[in-house]
Amino acid sequence: MQPSLTVAKQLLGKIIVRKVGQRLIAGKIVETEAYPGPYDKASHAFQMKRTKRNEAEYREGGYIYIYLVYGMYWQLNISTGKEGYPECVLIRALEPISNLSAKGGSASGGKNQISNLKTTNGPGKLCKWLKLDKSFYGEDVTKSKRIWITNPDPKQVLARGKVASGPRIGIDYAGPKWAKKPWRFWIKNSGFVSAK
Repeated sequence: MQPSLTVAKQLLGKIIVRKVGQRLIAGKIVETEAYPGPYDKASHAFQMKRTKRNEAEYREGGYIYIYLVYGMYWQLNISTGKEGYPECVLIRALEPISNLSAKGGSASGGKNQISNLKTTNGPGKLCKWLKLDKSFYGEDVTKSKRIWITNPDPKQVLARGKVASGPRIGIDYAGPKWAKKPWRFWIKNSGFVSAK
């Protein structure tokens, strides 16, 4: 349980593993956005608003908060705060990878499973690629058998200075003050970062 602004940076370089039947799909997290709770006007839990839709945000760190936008695109978020305090991180983009261990407990980079950089370079796209839907709402990624987050090969740990930051995307409704907060983080020079 840590602040979303901390976790959003820590997640960069980590691996999301998804089990689909007997197959494993994996992607390196290359872009995130932080939503640090009730004082953030862009947060679904602004001013501690609590609804059936955002209940997962109020769970302790490690739970999936997934919701639909425009009636068609799922958005994958992970709760980060302590129980009862709504913070989360949006996973914005992944770099598909291969070379999973036999058990899927760790992953390392290898040849990309796909050559099209636009397949996972956005929150809706990566959810489609990972085959995520509402059934993942409230899933604990620290215990789940069908989706989890793991560390990369030790040789590929993200080096300091490799992280860039800037304004979050698609939150103009929150007003200029919040839209300009540099709470989007990404791995520099990654070809899989989402396009604004």
